[in-house]
Amino acid sequence: MASKIKQGDKVVVMRGKDKGKVGEVLKVIREKNRVLVKGVNIVKKHVKAIPNVREGGIFEMEAPIHISNVMLLCPKCEKPTRVGFRIVQEGNVMRKYRYCKKCNENIDLVREKALERVKA
Repeated sequence: MASKIKQGDKVVVMRGKDKGKVGEVLKVIREKNRVLVKGVNIVKKHVKAIPNVREGGIFEMEAPIHISNVMLLCPKCEKPTRVGFRIVQEGNVMRKYRYCKKCNENIDLVREKALERVKA
């Protein structure tokens, strides 16, 4: 099944310490149902120095959050929304779109499949 949240989407955090923050999805980790959002869930990581490779120190980085704690920010109506899928047949091509359940507008194309006609 296609993912409702993709890399590059703008999302709003709905739960947790960063509730209300808006950020771009940097990475989707499908195996663990988590997303990495830019500027959200910042943690400090202590890194040991490796000579001639990198310096050591305390670095701030984003940690993944569960995908159920974010909502897609609709590019059309600019509101947090649930995402649905819609299959539309246009001529001999079937297209699958993600759409906003608030404004009922298509967000983007997920997949396109040509229908092959069987000759009798």
